[in-house]
Amino acid sequence: MNINEMTIGQAKELAAMFASQPQSASLNSMIGKQVIIRTYSAGVWFGTLSEKSGNEVILSSARRMWRWFAAESISLSAVALHGIKEDKSQIAEAVPSVWLEAIEIIPCSTKSSDQIAGAKNAQAQ
Repeated sequence: MNINEMTIGQAKELAAMFASQPQSASLNSMIGKQVIIRTYSAGVWFGTLSEKSGNEVILSSARRMWRWFAAESISLSAVALHGIKEDKSQIAEAVPSVWLEAIEIIPCSTKSSDQIAGAKNAQAQ
């Protein structure tokens, strides 16, 4: 097909082919949102997803979730939806940003985000 000789119909077909392909922007749709990140070796983190490239992410206002218990159910997904049991969970003080290798990115509900962001800083025992 010679691009200079394409008909309008052919151009529309070509545009439709590219529009139906997954776009990398959809993989970055959580940028700017509060998320929970599960990593390979650095544990579980909560914060605002600032950047993502492949499995590398940068979280801002990042808090390590050293120990967590879901307010409802038992999974990390439940934490993202319902929050934590504050009396049993230990959430570290926020750092301005952290670079992580993510294996899971879970968007948080407003309820969960507010609760984790506002949790007291864990203290050494």
